[in-house]
Amino acid sequence: MTQHTINTIIIGASAAGLATAACLRKKGINCLVLEQENEIAAPWRRHYDRLHLNTEKWTSSLPFVPFPSEAPVYLSRDQMIDYLEAYAQTFSIRPVYNQRVKKLTQSVNRWVVETTESTWYAEHVVIATGLNRKPFLPEWPGMNSFQGNIIHSSSYKNGQHFKDKKVLVVGFGSSACEIAICLHEHGASPSLSVKGAVNIVPRDAGSKFANKLVSSLAFVSKLFPETVDKFNAPFLRRRYGDYAQYGLTKLPYGPNVQIIRHKRVPLLDIGTVDLIKKGKITVNPGITSFSGNSIVFNNGSETPFDAVILATGFRPAVAEFIDESKKVTDETGRPLVSGRESALRKLYFCGFTVSPAGMLNEIGREAKNIAREISGK
Repeated sequence: MTQHTINTIIIGASAAGLATAACLRKKGINCLVLEQENEIAAPWRRHYDRLHLNTEKWTSSLPFVPFPSEAPVYLSRDQMIDYLEAYAQTFSIRPVYNQRVKKLTQSVNRWVVETTESTWYAEHVVIATGLNRKPFLPEWPGMNSFQGNIIHSSSYKNGQHFKDKKVLVVGFGSSACEIAICLHEHGASPSLSVKGAVNIVPRDAGSKFANKLVSSLAFVSKLFPETVDKFNAPFLRRRYGDYAQYGLTKLPYGPNVQIIRHKRVPLLDIGTVDLIKKGKITVNPGITSFSGNSIVFNNGSETPFDAVILATGFRPAVAEFIDESKKVTDETGRPLVSGRESALRKLYFCGFTVSPAGMLNEIGREAKNIAREISGK
């Protein structure tokens, strides 16, 4: 097995890994990006076709390279992939592909990164594999008896194969609700299964000025989430009213507290609620069990479906390859800190912070800070 030595190794060649590499290059620090797939931006390529950014382009570009002026306010999946490819070329970032990390161990004065192909040694390691590394697949009684398709949202591309079918989308995040829209657009009959209370926020505040004002408040909300939620509450009440009319329950706290305190993103609505109002998307409570091709819900109702899409999220799963992972991850496997040195010396995480300003914006901030810390050492 080949052995290599370098100053800093970055694990992951999507937005966080590329941003960190660019910031280190700007500091004159020798670094290398390892990627388990055979191309950059692999997570973006796996997303469904309809995906667009939920944050505006002026707050979402990576360090040093703004989005093209002709780009739309909310970039599509393919436009984001093109941007990341061009970003890598701009900084001459050439990842080493097909390098799935099996084990990360700290020796006396360096890190040992064992992959399926090689062993690498580095003074510093930055893990930039993101929150969406491993799909989360819940299970329910009777699930194995279901005769239709059950897939995770990571395997969903578009609604082409679901025309004229009754499809249950499990979840109420932005992906779940956009997939429900996509299914409706392709002639399916979508339903949502929502097991808990939620917050709803419109992706568009109504004008370019309003959007920029909301973006500015996002930075303030990191320090004063309750205050910003109180400020936004009248607007959200006017926009959505009583959640009960949609078959939903509102969380007892606002969307910014949800993000900052509970590390969960509210629904960024791009039209799902309007389709619910029109009866084009139905809402069901959480699932109790499967019964043949029918699904039994928590309120006792039972409905047949042709397919189920589990928009149930992901897990970071970094503890699978980090030696002494309990020192740097919580019980869910999420890194305890992101954007600065962890409890294990010279080990960093980038891209694991849920922020009101958006993941890409936070990635840029974290990448710059990591580069400052490593260059200072």
